Amino acid sequence: MRNKGLIITLTLLVSALCIYFLSLTLVSRGVQKDAASYASRGGQLNEKARQHYLDSVWRAPVFGPLTYKDVRQSELGLGLDLNGGMHVTLEVSPVEIVRAMSGNSKDAAFNKAIEQAQELRKTNPSTPFTTLFAQAFRDVAPNDKLARVFANTTNKSRGIDINSTNEKVIGEINKEVDEAIDRSFNILRSRIDKFGTSQPSIQRVKGTGRIQIELPGVDNPDRVRKLVQGQAKLEFWEVWRQDEFAPYLNQLNQVLSAKETAAATTAAATPATNDTTATAAAATGDSTSLASQLAKKNTATAKADSAAPQKNVLGSLFTMPGTLGANIRDTARVNAVLRSPDTRAVLPSNLTFMWGVKPDVIDGQEYLQLYAIRKSRDVEAPIGGEVISDARGDFDQMSGRAEVSMQMNPGGARKWQRLTAANIGRQVAIVLDDNVYSAPVVQAEIAGGNSSISGNFTIEEAQDLANILKAGKLPAPTRIVEEAIVGPSLGKEATNQGLYSTLGGLGIIMVFMAIYYGRAGLVADAVLLFNLFLIMGVLAQLSFALTLPGIAGLLLVIAASVDANVLIFERIREELDHGLSPTDAINKGYSRATSAIFDSNVTQLIIALILGFFGTGPVQNFAITLGIGVFTSFLSAVYVSRLIIERMVKNGNTKLSFSTALSHNLFKGINLDIVGKRKIAYVASTVFIIIGFVLMYLQGGPNLGVDFRGGREYIVSFNQPIVASDVRDLLTNDYFGGAGTEVKTFGSESRLRITTGYLAADESADADNQVEAAMFKGLNSKYSALNPTKVSSSKVGATIADDIKRTSVLSLGLTLLAIFVYVLFRFEKWQYSMAAVVALFHDALLVIACFPIARAFGLNYEMDQVFVAAILTTIGFSMNDTIVIYDRIREYLRENKHLTFAQVVNPALNSTFSRTMITFTTVFLVMLVLYIFGGETLRSFSFAMILGIIFGTYSSLYIAAPLILDTYGRKEKERLNTATDADAPKLSTAQV
Repeated sequence: MRNKGLIITLTLLVSALCIYFLSLTLVSRGVQKDAASYASRGGQLNEKARQHYLDSVWRAPVFGPLTYKDVRQSELGLGLDLNGGMHVTLEVSPVEIVRAMSGNSKDAAFNKAIEQAQELRKTNPSTPFTTLFAQAFRDVAPNDKLARVFANTTNKSRGIDINSTNEKVIGEINKEVDEAIDRSFNILRSRIDKFGTSQPSIQRVKGTGRIQIELPGVDNPDRVRKLVQGQAKLEFWEVWRQDEFAPYLNQLNQVLSAKETAAATTAAATPATNDTTATAAAATGDSTSLASQLAKKNTATAKADSAAPQKNVLGSLFTMPGTLGANIRDTARVNAVLRSPDTRAVLPSNLTFMWGVKPDVIDGQEYLQLYAIRKSRDVEAPIGGEVISDARGDFDQMSGRAEVSMQMNPGGARKWQRLTAANIGRQVAIVLDDNVYSAPVVQAEIAGGNSSISGNFTIEEAQDLANILKAGKLPAPTRIVEEAIVGPSLGKEATNQGLYSTLGGLGIIMVFMAIYYGRAGLVADAVLLFNLFLIMGVLAQLSFALTLPGIAGLLLVIAASVDANVLIFERIREELDHGLSPTDAINKGYSRATSAIFDSNVTQLIIALILGFFGTGPVQNFAITLGIGVFTSFLSAVYVSRLIIERMVKNGNTKLSFSTALSHNLFKGINLDIVGKRKIAYVASTVFIIIGFVLMYLQGGPNLGVDFRGGREYIVSFNQPIVASDVRDLLTNDYFGGAGTEVKTFGSESRLRITTGYLAADESADADNQVEAAMFKGLNSKYSALNPTKVSSSKVGATIADDIKRTSVLSLGLTLLAIFVYVLFRFEKWQYSMAAVVALFHDALLVIACFPIARAFGLNYEMDQVFVAAILTTIGFSMNDTIVIYDRIREYLRENKHLTFAQVVNPALNSTFSRTMITFTTVFLVMLVLYIFGGETLRSFSFAMILGIIFGTYSSLYIAAPLILDTYGRKEKERLNTATDADAPKLSTAQV
């Protein structure tokens, strides 16, 4: 093997990185376990105490110099379906942006166009609102111009005047909508960072105006909804100078220090039996005691402190060098102090402290500055964000430093002039959501409303601040268009199911390989475990959150990596049967198998890339796992296994075998006339597909999941088993207004999944509450004694559903197109590409047809996003088989140039038959384990995969290669017609 040193070096380097990052995951799990142990009393976990423990070690070293924060950010986490939590997809509402840019115009044509556009959006949810608005305005006022409505002072800086075309106006509105999405993203990111949940995720969804947020472990959905949908509040406030507020802080420090000293003395005198209670009270955040807010000390420390001089409480908290501020780890304690009655009694009513939004790193420690804001309760800010007409990050032409230029409307300019005149030489704070983003010093009175804000900015920070300033310029409320809540009990159950599936699938494959290939099978098992280690290590390096679909992808990767070993070992067995020595057989086997393995991996990678680009949520998670597995499987199966086997042979290991007594003669002498039965296969497939689609039509169409049709879904548990059909009839007829509703058991007879289209078009929070209230009203009317309890819920708006359907069809089309192009590139004949794509499309149709057939027999599985992933994965599996067969046909044609395609196709199919059946068996068993143990969430996926494996194997043999024969061209057919069976040259496989 060439470049052996490079391969060994690369393997060792990747392995070392994987060990390091997986170690971080183990350390993080250990800290979390310690936190749970600390917060548990009498078998009950106190969540506040657990969070307090984690906060206390957040910036403390836990693994060498690495803090818990560092470790937590680099661990292999668990997704919402395994850990519980909340997922929301938000969409910035463009309606209010259009209204605001018009100056809230009362023009009749404008408002009628808005109304019509909103109606059009219900039937065209994927079309941008601005496009619908432009269309509606043309219909309402065909001879009118949008510039008449939008040519105002606010839009002057955008180049909109009375002569602007409709296209120009719509273009500027679109630009403002995009900027509003950026602003919303930055604001939400800041809010989420302060929410207090571990490993939050916020990202923009590619190609849409949506923002996706995941919050693991969240147990207060209402709070999250208010957090993410609340409109940004931008304000300008005056700031106290340090010499003005320092006397108040000194007075407060004396009060707090005296009280803490007294509390410490009392604690020292309290019997030891009360220590646990006091500690627990402090840990749980009892705000009635200053000791519980500040002390956090054990009894021994309290006794030592009781003899010490009076403490400097604020001095121990405000530790930021050079200014008023605190270490980030102390901010919770500072907040507790500032909210205490003692503080409110000492500080004047118009003195409020606010944190800066960005931490400063000083000597390796992170500090947040605290600003003294001149603000009274229930008093409006001198200036609000609504006066900002524009703001942009730019460079100062004189100094070259980044700065922010800000423009205000005429009313705001007058207020700004008065505020700056009264605060020359003082700071004015720019506050968003009660956090200070900047506090520039006013150098002079500013008239005209045009200002520049300079500071120690990078250009990126200046642009962020400009976005913050513009957050108050136009209202851009967000609405939740997709939502999922997974309860912790369901998450724990899913974790167990995923673990059992992985271990079961891994165990079955390892046993099968050992039984079939003997010692070589044990090598394959070792390589399989190494591949699993690599995948988990790479996922940890990417701070990946593993989900149930990710576990499904992991199982599929395991099966695919075994397929590579099977292909190699089968080639080695062929070479040994041809009389080559073990060393030569191994070299030739690996050399000849590598081409097919490479092609198979490329097709899998194409599918992973398409799924990763167009998919969201679970599909994307699956795609990432699959994509990583392509690279690790190729490395481990092609190179690592070869290193091990060559080392064993070099060391004189004569017992190395590639078969056992059970498998030695299995599949030998196979001589099936597969091509001769191709027309029977064509007819059988066509009839089966027609039956399936006719049944689908009779059943009222495909059984689409909630993410394809929109609506709401709830998982509800009961104390006893319950009949799903009775619940469906009750809710549909009496509480959901006859809307389409499905109810079926979910995992057990006492748990139901309720899916309804009731109020599906209304995506508001009020509609969410109304649907849930109607459901529980119905359930409690008949089953209140069974204690119906919601364990998870999800909502998919019509916009999301429409986009998912569109991207699913696009994903399938692009996958087939990409495979057509790649096969054409590799095999240089369009017939190969055409036959492969037709066979793959045939597989997809067969799987789809099976769902209504299964439904007729009582197996009611939905077609959802994960089903689409299963279809595309089936295509990948089928393509692997097809590529191996194509590769063997090409090999036979190259080495037997006097033979025709028709004369090599059956031998090629028969010579690869053993590999086809072994791969089918291993992947089928893995998917069967997933179907049995993977839980309801993956039942549709695993069912589709089982069907896909069967049909993919069948089509590789009876559809893909035979189709080439039927379309190979006139010249080849002429050669076939002139050659008889008696005089046709025979293929000698011994030549290979």
